[in-house]
Amino acid sequence: QVQLVESGGGLVQTGGSLRLSCAASGRTVSSYAMGWFRQAPGEEREFVAAISRSGSTYYADSVQGRFNASRDNAKNTVYLQMNRLKPEETAVYYCAARGRTYGSISYVYTSSNDYDYWGQGTQVTVSS
Repeated sequence: QVQLVESGGGLVQTGGSLRLSCAASGRTVSSYAMGWFRQAPGEEREFVAAISRSGSTYYADSVQGRFNASRDNAKNTVYLQMNRLKPEETAVYYCAARGRTYGSISYVYTSSNDYDYWGQGTQVTVSS
């Protein structure tokens, strides 16, 4: 089992940047496929980015080229660098870990149903 704690959210102006962190305790993050999701008020949880167990990444079309997901095994932490933020990206951002280990280590997962462990979320507000 793994516990996830997000940090790094806050208020930023349109076009600004933030880096979110997701610190894991328990097993190492390299043991899990990891994902980042976001949820705005009244909206469904939305896929943002994923990191496979092998370290490959995949992004939602809406953030491709602006967001970068990474992993630091030594710190047991995953990150989401967000650049050129837009007001419509205001949401609570969550990191998630997939506990099920079958499947290729190169697979990335984009559905919230694919993940077993979730952090508490961190609020990102982008002002216009």
